[in-house]
Amino acid sequence: MNRPIARLFTLVLVMFAALVAYTSRWTVFDASALQDNKLNARTLLESEDVPRGTIYAADGAALAYSRKRSNGTYVRHYPFGELFGQPIGYSISVQARSAGIEAYRNRALAGTPLEHESIVDQLEGHQSGGDTVQTTLVPAAQRVAMSDLKKTHLDGAVVALVPSTGAVTVFASDPSFDPNALVAGKPAGSQFDQAAQGGEFPGSAQKVVTAVAAIDSGRFTPESLVNGNSPQSFFGIPLNNDGDTSYGQISLTNALTYSVNTAWANVAQALGPALLQKYMLRFGYYRDPPIDLPRSELSASGATYKGHLALPTSGDVDVPLVGIGEGQLLVTPLQMAMVAAAVANHGVLMRPHITSQIVNADGVVVKRIKPSVYSTVMKPSTAAAVTTMMEQVVKDGTAEAALQGFKIAVAGKTGTAELSNAPNSPNDAWFIAFAPYRDIAVAVVVDRTYDYGVSAAAPIARDVIQSLVGSG
Repeated sequence: MNRPIARLFTLVLVMFAALVAYTSRWTVFDASALQDNKLNARTLLESEDVPRGTIYAADGAALAYSRKRSNGTYVRHYPFGELFGQPIGYSISVQARSAGIEAYRNRALAGTPLEHESIVDQLEGHQSGGDTVQTTLVPAAQRVAMSDLKKTHLDGAVVALVPSTGAVTVFASDPSFDPNALVAGKPAGSQFDQAAQGGEFPGSAQKVVTAVAAIDSGRFTPESLVNGNSPQSFFGIPLNNDGDTSYGQISLTNALTYSVNTAWANVAQALGPALLQKYMLRFGYYRDPPIDLPRSELSASGATYKGHLALPTSGDVDVPLVGIGEGQLLVTPLQMAMVAAAVANHGVLMRPHITSQIVNADGVVVKRIKPSVYSTVMKPSTAAAVTTMMEQVVKDGTAEAALQGFKIAVAGKTGTAELSNAPNSPNDAWFIAFAPYRDIAVAVVVDRTYDYGVSAAAPIARDVIQSLVGSG
């Protein structure tokens, strides 16, 4: 072969290879990216021709499914309306808008239009709908949580978990929104998910984290005595106990039972920023929660400085105040449910999840969400000690009034965070708890209330635990 022919042959081979590579990019390697591109109008129109998979609750109730319209296209329907608005979210295919589980599990739910099926399937006129997504959500308990929240006439949220698996059973945020109205283009309500995005002052509920750090590090025991006098000053900041009560030298157990601010501030100060930070990180603070929801719908918990998260070791955090749930510490209800769940599960924090499994049209489980460890927060002995301390809070302490006579054993901690130093200012009211013998953990917050954690939040947690016990 002479040199000119060889060059021509080489050029043809290069051009052919380039053609194969370019066409393969869109038909094979980047086909999914092209299909998922929000600017691909054809894909958006095709998506209405295919029924999305159904989303089910733990009891088998349909939380979201596709209904066929008179023109042959499909539209999403949400039988429970606003009850599951936040966790399930919505899907408006033709607008490429989605949220919640609808967004996070979109690839499984979406299905395949006829044009993208195999040749055999096309000849048979087959087009596949999406896979079904089964969740861990319990409608009866979710309904109780939302009903109780609405009775407060204030914003609030409830998150309940199964400590041993991380399964989310209740994920309620009020105000919520009706995804049916959103799909119809009507006013739908608030899409802000307070359960996973709302940063609130935790108040004394944070003392559980400080107690874990104190005992697990070996620096303190439940019987260790600390100064509970009131008032005291920490780095020039005056701090009082509720009612300005002075307790003198008080044990850690009694300091948690009666929620003694100065005692726990002294503990946090003794632990120091590095040790407190170590345990906050183990609980999941300063990271987006590890849950199956879009990242845009999640917020990390932690202390803040000038509007940004600040680690205790940064020098921008008042460690004694963070130790008692103040000092610009902002947390989500999901984070506080994780705190309660870690203590309940003998010190091991399981990764929270809303999806239990994904099943295809043939009834085959294509993905099962197995329980997985997020972190080992503390030793089992520490969890046992803190459990006993939290049980005392319910038996003889700040939560006694709300759970007196309740037949289910509960370990808990109240929290009442003042939103201002001004007289008669509102509070963020909290209660985090778990039922040691029922594998249930729950966190409740009610915003801007003039009540306390024991009166505003604890009764809601009690009702949710009762409902979960009944539904289980």
